[in-house]
Amino acid sequence: MRYEGKIYRPWTEAESVLIQVTLGCSINTCTFCNMFRDKRFKIRDLDDVFQDIEGLRQRYHRVESIFLIDGNVMAARTDYLVKVLNKITATFPEVQNISMYAGFNDLRRKSVEDLIKIRQAGLNMVYAGLESGDREVLERIGKRMTPEHAIEGMARAKQAGIRVLASFIFGLGGRERSKQHIEATTALVNQLKPEEIAPMALAIQPGTELEHEVEQGRFSLPSPLQILQEEQYLLENLQDFDCYYWGDHGNNISPMRGMLPQARHAFLERINHEVATNPITQQQIIQTFSW
Repeated sequence: MRYEGKIYRPWTEAESVLIQVTLGCSINTCTFCNMFRDKRFKIRDLDDVFQDIEGLRQRYHRVESIFLIDGNVMAARTDYLVKVLNKITATFPEVQNISMYAGFNDLRRKSVEDLIKIRQAGLNMVYAGLESGDREVLERIGKRMTPEHAIEGMARAKQAGIRVLASFIFGLGGRERSKQHIEATTALVNQLKPEEIAPMALAIQPGTELEHEVEQGRFSLPSPLQILQEEQYLLENLQDFDCYYWGDHGNNISPMRGMLPQARHAFLERINHEVATNPITQQQIIQTFSW
């Protein structure tokens, strides 16, 4: 395998084989993220990707799950993605799951017909960074996305039958905008109704614009109590739609995962207990670790 630059995949894809289809991120302006700052966005040559797929077949006797990297793989042309997926399914007929990073803007820029072609070629699920449902927070972080964009992208994915995991960040509104951030995010998630969600606590990445904002006093870090209260609000106000809750990111204060709405009561009991008894709530600033 020929990987270029730093390699990232969701923690939920720990058992998946990684195939690098694109380099970097087609946006690469988010103030909180430095994942792909070491490379410019590029779609890899198809022959190179095919060689990697064939090389994987020689190395692995059985592959059931594959994750396509880097960021925003869905930004590639539909015909290109279909060829990659067809090559994967022909080379690994036993594969059960193929997923990729895809922004909501990537989804909305493709027609439903194109998304259906991609799904029929083998794609099961996409990981889409929502980050926040608060319009002001989205503008501040340089996401280049609005709540309306997310709604449009999600609608197209649902019409095409592509499963979506939406990730977002507790604390991204900072100390002052915590309430607006979680209320708007919860409302938007209720409207999107993704099949899976992955909320995670804010982690300041070294060298990012957000780190500079913290150092200059332009962004006030939230407290651990605010992080817990955001998760508490989310669990209290999510509507009853089927959704898998990946709340077990390493930076989350109370890691837990399970199916909603079935696990809602147990999750809320746990969060309420943390709010009431965890000594971390006495700290003034959240302490988390870089990715």
